[in-house]
Amino acid sequence: MAATPGTVRAESVSQPGPVLVPGRTCWRLEKADRMAVIIDAAAYFARIKAAILHARHTVMLIGWDFDTRIKLEPDDPMPDVPNELGDFLSWIVRVRPDLTINVLKWDLSVLKMPFRGRTPLVLLDWMSSRRLRFRLDSAHPPGACHHQKIAIIDDALAFCGGIDMTTDRWDTPDHRDDDPRRVRPSGEPYGPFHDVTTAVDGDAARALGELARERWRRATGEQLVPPPPVEPYWPEDLEPDFRDIPVAIARTDPLSDDWAADDEGRDKTGKRGVREIEALYLAAIAAARRFIYLESQYFASQRIVGAIAARLSEPDGPEVVVVNPERTPGWVEEEAMGSARSLLVQRLREHDPQGRFRILAPVTAGGQGIYVHAKVLVVDDRLLRVGSSNINNRSQGLDSECDLAIECPDGECPDGGRPEVCRAIRSVRTRLMAEHLGVAVEEVERTEEATGSLTATVDRLMRPAGRSLRPLEPEPLSETERRLVDERLLDPDRPEPMAETILRGATLFGDVNRTAWRIGAGVMAGAAVGVGLAVLARRNRLGKNFRGE
Repeated sequence: MAATPGTVRAESVSQPGPVLVPGRTCWRLEKADRMAVIIDAAAYFARIKAAILHARHTVMLIGWDFDTRIKLEPDDPMPDVPNELGDFLSWIVRVRPDLTINVLKWDLSVLKMPFRGRTPLVLLDWMSSRRLRFRLDSAHPPGACHHQKIAIIDDALAFCGGIDMTTDRWDTPDHRDDDPRRVRPSGEPYGPFHDVTTAVDGDAARALGELARERWRRATGEQLVPPPPVEPYWPEDLEPDFRDIPVAIARTDPLSDDWAADDEGRDKTGKRGVREIEALYLAAIAAARRFIYLESQYFASQRIVGAIAARLSEPDGPEVVVVNPERTPGWVEEEAMGSARSLLVQRLREHDPQGRFRILAPVTAGGQGIYVHAKVLVVDDRLLRVGSSNINNRSQGLDSECDLAIECPDGECPDGGRPEVCRAIRSVRTRLMAEHLGVAVEEVERTEEATGSLTATVDRLMRPAGRSLRPLEPEPLSETERRLVDERLLDPDRPEPMAETILRGATLFGDVNRTAWRIGAGVMAGAAVGVGLAVLARRNRLGKNFRGE
């Protein structure tokens, strides 16, 4: 039976064999001598600062956004070393004459710069620098964004995950209600923020270097030369979670070699670009036997939720625990992603007769919502994925994304394969759950052993007050909001001509209430931005980069 738009439908057969298959669910499998999962930006900012201090030849920073004013170490900055990102990078290339730093940022995020004090002046200086070079990346389809968050040091150490080096990100796993260190460069406080990234070395780091240089080539037309080999480096205070492990690199890339578009963004080949991340999600969900644990900023992908619903409808299907923020920032995001979550959760629960699904939001000791920006998937403690991709449509096909994944090979651990890998995946998951529930890791482990169930563990450890997780309930939706989700107008999964987007928006919002008119205005504004992006992309393709060359 054909599915109508927005329905939840997927294959429901559990898949045997490995999930990570190059060319299908990932780009490549490359060995990391060491891999660590870094939870929350306080730990990440300190580690990347130390890594850049150790760099000898090249640093590449690929991001959705950068804010040069952020403090990397609010707690205990290094003496005589600048602590603000912009000052730090400018200083390190002065004291290291052999070091080159390349910074690549999504072009549309530059619209925030007029509100960022001296950040535009710093970046203008970088644009004219030969060794600290800043470029804006417009090589994407209209309406898309570059969403990867990758840092590579000498091709010897790489970070890849969900954390941007920008404002409103720094926080510790304590997520204190009134942490005085959690302030914007303007001095204004922001709320608690949860995020996750990874560190890898070895061949995995070198492969991420190749990916980053390809992004730079597309954006600027310049082919960067790989750095010469250096001695292996690993941050002294970063304990690896995994050693000698094959790491999968999975991508979403609408501008891959098998995708081409005309000037209006129409796909001329009929192909969908690289959608390895979507394939990885679907294969991992199909392979689950006991449970699926997800952390994501959104819960809005119709295909992924459909795959989860199919598994929940099985008599012996897996349990599913999803950790989301209570709300998204901004009314446009809330209308698009919040409405999609409400509708899809309602439909998903219709497929969950045994009550094996939980969707939860973390809160502080004072009951304040902790914003979840992490993108994590754990299946049966046999597979772990951390990256930049969200559970929404555009992360599966429209935006550029990069995720890393590992799995315990050769059968279900601990009976086969490498049981230490499964134990380490379990350790990462229980650390995350303990952080959200406000309890010790040992308490999560004891409760899980006693109950034999992920959902029962969460149910037993949740508290009505204080630091904990709270159940999320779907919001009631208007008919317009339901149609908005089903049409995927604000969350498309593939490039689409701007004229078609405007026409569909006008049709959908032509005769609706005031709220819908606000959403419609947002759609039209988004379409106008998309046209601007198309112009910028065309300008970039003609060889005019932001140095005026």
